[in-house]
Amino acid sequence: MDAALQDDCWEVAGRRFRSRLIVGTGRFRDLPTTAAAIEASGAEMVTVAVRRVNLSDPKAPMLQDYVPPGRYTYLPNTAGCHTAEEAVRTLRLAREAGGWNLVKLEVLGPPPFLYPDMRATFEAAEALIRDGFQVMVYCADDPVAAKRLEEMGCAAIMPLGAPIGSGMGVVNPYMIRAIKQQAKVPVLVDAGIGTASDAALAMELGCDAVLLNSSIAHAKDPVRMARAMRHAVIAGREAYLAGRMPKDYRADPSSPTSGLIA
Repeated sequence: MDAALQDDCWEVAGRRFRSRLIVGTGRFRDLPTTAAAIEASGAEMVTVAVRRVNLSDPKAPMLQDYVPPGRYTYLPNTAGCHTAEEAVRTLRLAREAGGWNLVKLEVLGPPPFLYPDMRATFEAAEALIRDGFQVMVYCADDPVAAKRLEEMGCAAIMPLGAPIGSGMGVVNPYMIRAIKQQAKVPVLVDAGIGTASDAALAMELGCDAVLLNSSIAHAKDPVRMARAMRHAVIAGREAYLAGRMPKDYRADPSSPTSGLIA
């Protein structure tokens, strides 16, 4: 990695990261594949579904044996929680078990869309912040709701690109850009990324990072897709910093039109 990329870090809750890709640890076919894909992704932070991943039973395969917490920043999340009470209780238990204070909050609505339940999200975020948690919050792609969460004290805002696990990409780039433009905390696209071009687009919109899981875990070759996502996030970030050319419906020839040889 060249020096410019080495210096282009982002920060959340006082923690600095070079990689702008966060990878989930669920949905993979086995823990060795999980470990290999995360290694290939270059991620420094991984999400852990506290209710679904074995973190405490030494008689069963443990995530820590494959994805060591000494190497990666664990981000406990509330995947599968559908009420504020469930989410708050889950993260309190996570803190008691592992001492984790930086957490990802998500409170989901009913199937089939599992869209963020924003009323419950506000309720849970308020309780967790009051308890001293540093909350990275999954939310709707709604600039008003996102700003309210920031003003409440959330450490990062994480609007969905599309419904969880859908692979539809960033379906509303205009609202993602609006959320980023008004935010004073990191903004990450979370959920819906399907392939590398989706991740690149999220970064081209100016987002600080991308969080994904299914697009790697459900790929035919998860390790190769993890590498693709790593490069896509870097490319999207570089394109954003470079400043793309303006769009125009008219042609603009790259060769000069004057001084031509007759």
